[in-house]
Amino acid sequence: MNELSFTVPLWVWAAVTLVIAVMLAVDLIAHRDNHVIGFKEAAVWSGIWIAIGLAFGLVLLVWQGGEVSSTYYAGYLIEKALSIDNVFVFALVFSFFAVPDAYQHKVLFWGVLGALAARLVFIFVGAELLQLFFWTAYLFGAFLIWTGYRMAVSKDEEVHPDRNPVVRLVQKIVPTDARFHGDRFFTRINGRRVATLLFVALVAVEATDLIFAVDSVAAILAITTNTFIVWTANAFAVLGLRSLYFCLAGLLRRFAYLHYGLAVLLAFAGVKLILSETPVGKLPIPLTLGVITVTITVSIVWSLIATRGQNTGIAPDTAKTGDPSSVSAPPQQPAARHRGDEDVS
Repeated sequence: MNELSFTVPLWVWAAVTLVIAVMLAVDLIAHRDNHVIGFKEAAVWSGIWIAIGLAFGLVLLVWQGGEVSSTYYAGYLIEKALSIDNVFVFALVFSFFAVPDAYQHKVLFWGVLGALAARLVFIFVGAELLQLFFWTAYLFGAFLIWTGYRMAVSKDEEVHPDRNPVVRLVQKIVPTDARFHGDRFFTRINGRRVATLLFVALVAVEATDLIFAVDSVAAILAITTNTFIVWTANAFAVLGLRSLYFCLAGLLRRFAYLHYGLAVLLAFAGVKLILSETPVGKLPIPLTLGVITVTITVSIVWSLIATRGQNTGIAPDTAKTGDPSSVSAPPQQPAARHRGDEDVS
């Protein structure tokens, strides 16, 4: 296990949390008018988020040295790569519920807040378990290897957001109107407060990301159990998830073989975690960085070459701008890849 031991003052935690909060606020203000986010705008914002994430690694380099910085970059890269898998399922959820383009950013914004909260809990619980009980490394490692295997072999399984148990539970507990009412998550009908279809879509996104967070956090804990590094790598990778979605939503079919690369990364993280509790010990960070970089590059290049000339997009547009309140039934969704048993069905 790569146990980086350096003291992080409370004010540093507070400062980083404040920076993350400010960036979320800036992003919310920049998109408060619910306009449709085009590729150019999404690419600019993606560049900003990636630049911020990479710059934080430089801050760590100056503050704590090369090993800490390299460990952060390894975690950031693997989280960024795994976040692409989230994009696939988010696109399917939006397609299934016919979420209008103009409202998708709002769903993703609140989805990211939930993702950050869930990851923060998993990080501290997982790190504590690995520190207290050595055998949890074998359990987490086996889980990652199994998840990687499932990702590699579960190609083209269908996703049914409406069958998600969390979505069903919410619909049973919260009165729901199966229509959109502008960008509102709740509205009043005949004096009764009810959830809208946009809220149901948000629940589906949150439930999906909750499952994704488990193996994402486990994968980075295989690199280090330092909670500050794990948290910041997760946070800066997830912050750019919304922009990444709008950049890649129309190109998802081009990433036909990316899931194989992600499967390799998860399996590698599992093996690394198991080896950390054997005489072999922790694998060097430069090796980890190399494996992550080469795997991502090869799987993306392989996908782009293999799908050259093919049509892009995950499904025909089912919702455009405007108030789609007349939409009452979700369209049939296409098949999709997903992480392990992370079908939202």
